Amino acid sequence: MYRSSDGSFVRTLFTEDDSRYVEPSDPVRFLKGTYSFIHTSNVRDGFRNLYLCDTLGNVRRLTCVDADVTYLDNDGTTVYYTSAEVSPVENHLFKISVTGLKSRKGIENLSKAKFGKPVRLTTEEGWHSVTLSPGRKYFIDRYSSFNVPSVTQVKTTDGKMLREIGRADDPLKAFKTGEIMLGTVKSADGKYDNWYRLYLPADFDPSKKYPVVLYVYGGPHTQLVRDSWLGGISMWELLMAQKGHIVFVQDNRGTPNRGAEYEKAIHRRCGQNEMADQMVGINMLKSLPFVDSDRIGVHGWSYGGFMTISLMTNYPETFKVGVAGGPVIDWKWYEIMYGERYMDNPETNPEGFKETSLIEKAANLKGKLLICQGAIDNTVVWEHSLSFVQKCVEEGIQLDYFPYPRSEHNVFGRWRIHLMDKVTDYFDLYL
Repeated sequence: MYRSSDGSFVRTLFTEDDSRYVEPSDPVRFLKGTYSFIHTSNVRDGFRNLYLCDTLGNVRRLTCVDADVTYLDNDGTTVYYTSAEVSPVENHLFKISVTGLKSRKGIENLSKAKFGKPVRLTTEEGWHSVTLSPGRKYFIDRYSSFNVPSVTQVKTTDGKMLREIGRADDPLKAFKTGEIMLGTVKSADGKYDNWYRLYLPADFDPSKKYPVVLYVYGGPHTQLVRDSWLGGISMWELLMAQKGHIVFVQDNRGTPNRGAEYEKAIHRRCGQNEMADQMVGINMLKSLPFVDSDRIGVHGWSYGGFMTISLMTNYPETFKVGVAGGPVIDWKWYEIMYGERYMDNPETNPEGFKETSLIEKAANLKGKLLICQGAIDNTVVWEHSLSFVQKCVEEGIQLDYFPYPRSEHNVFGRWRIHLMDKVTDYFDLYL
């Protein structure tokens, strides 16, 4: 804590430590009209919860759920937050009251504060994105669920619906589509349910065998599968299904919204538990009579590019075709802020860096691989992909490479049409 008048240091209120890593904290938010503030943490109790703190360093847990929560706002006596406590693939708005905070000479007594029971304000199944009004009397609720396209409503913070502003029609009604399923498979360690969405081809015939395209990210801070419209499906997945592919997307350990143990399974060994989880899903698919186990492809970007090449070189007999975009190849070349959080450093974790590096795995590559890379990528710099290409040259391994000369880490705008055409054509040609 520092004095605002002159910037001088006053005291350390508290510290948070973890044997693996601590994620960057959200800014603290003061409870309106008080000197107490709200802090988020997934270190103290295993899930991302809210804690009420004071300027003397006292801390009390405000939300007590075994699920990840996200702070939204407060009006001085009520705190609003969203939570995954209903389901890790749903997001709902809750409120909780805080009373009994009496300030004396700028100090509140947290021990006398009373917390009410959480009240759920969104009742419809699905993923809710909420905007509170400045006075916290109303909120706009935008939500969808697996079978319900986007709905926008105005509600009071007592949970009453005032009016429905809009309800979208099925945006795919003019398109040829196949069946889409939302389900779970166990994680490789058997402890968790990993959610997936599975998109069957248009004109699906269960007596035929179809190729599979696995779309993957798999890294921190990104959840691909939600109970939102059709599970959060992308239009590229729709296109690939129209072309006769089964499209499979699964979240694995390391992704958010399921607690610290689930997220931190990647520590010091990025890609390893993630691959193990993805292979559980792939093996489930292989057991289905309509899946062609000899035609399985994989595509992802950034961490997903790393996962794509990791899967192709660690399971070369499984994956026939892959397209990796902006892939991390060796974590020693990645930005320190991110790399050292999840991997430590090569001096303290030499085994982990060796195990996760894709350079020495280049010789394992058997399938057709296309790497796409922004030429001015300042996130995953060219040293990554070009080093992998050079190792393939040295090993006599053939692969394909396509740079986007004026793109950074991602390819945007009209150039992205070119990129997705190239990705699609590659699977059409080789899968």
